[in-house]
Amino acid sequence: MGESNEGNARGDRREGSWLRRLGGRRPSPAEQESSVSESAVKAEPRRLPGSSGHSVPTPIWTDSHCHLQDEPDAAATVARARAARVGRMVCVGTDEASSRRAIVLAKELSPAQPGTQAEVPIGRPAEVFATIGLHPHDAKTGLESLQALIGEASAQGGFAHSRVVAIGECGLDFHYDNSPRKAQREIFAAQVALANQHNLALVIHTREAWDETFSILEQEGVPSRTIFHCFTGGEQEAKQCLRVGGFLSFSGIVTFASAEELRQVVVHCPLESLLVETDSPFLTPVPHRGRPNNPSNVVLVGSAIAQLKGLETEILAAVSWMNADKAFAIGG
Repeated sequence: MGESNEGNARGDRREGSWLRRLGGRRPSPAEQESSVSESAVKAEPRRLPGSSGHSVPTPIWTDSHCHLQDEPDAAATVARARAARVGRMVCVGTDEASSRRAIVLAKELSPAQPGTQAEVPIGRPAEVFATIGLHPHDAKTGLESLQALIGEASAQGGFAHSRVVAIGECGLDFHYDNSPRKAQREIFAAQVALANQHNLALVIHTREAWDETFSILEQEGVPSRTIFHCFTGGEQEAKQCLRVGGFLSFSGIVTFASAEELRQVVVHCPLESLLVETDSPFLTPVPHRGRPNNPSNVVLVGSAIAQLKGLETEILAAVSWMNADKAFAIGG
């Protein structure tokens, strides 16, 4: 979205927002543009070397949270995403089996070496990264098998070779209570400790359990890179996440008619703390709601966020790419 009087008025109204009262300064649009490399923003389609004239666009999007394990043809899904200019996907584990599958897919579907956004060659396959985690729904199964997998991943050439970038998704879900709350607390605390021990990012799922989530984080120590996946809290929860240095990862929910409060959180979220995800195959954004989600739809989520923040879509894409570099330490 180009700058306009309406956009400037929106920016002026945000001056008194709760974000600024936290002491943070939102960069001006000019500062935001200057902080993004020209090659990252002006990602125009270019010709492949030695090609017959076909153009392939530079990848600019990162889907910070998806579940490729649920895809009947993960390779085709990744190719479809790459065609939509999605250059990276983080495939998230929710138990031992799905985490193991995430590692396999990350190795099979990625090029040999990762690269920064400005360095990704035209026509290069998308990159896939993996996480190892136990969802709160499955906390009752215990952590033993997951700990064994973490040992394997770290021993076989290290986490970089295994393409493992985070512990999670893990956390507390007191809405469904599919596992006893005591077990959820214990397993979440153990995974926070694992993220700290291995210097990995932590991907958090929390639902109707914010106070206890922050209590456990304080008790175990907040990992230096913590992502609040599919953030659906309000202003107060967002404040707390930002105070502990967390990233807020927004999904297709931002496009839902019922999500006005969440959209206000997006408006006030500092750019340096924002990630974009699909949580595919779940939470398909408008206008495709009701169909299975896929990582190519991160473009729709990101475009909606850019509009809310009064930014050109490609500026938002480049900022979120760089934030994924920081959040998952995958920038190369």
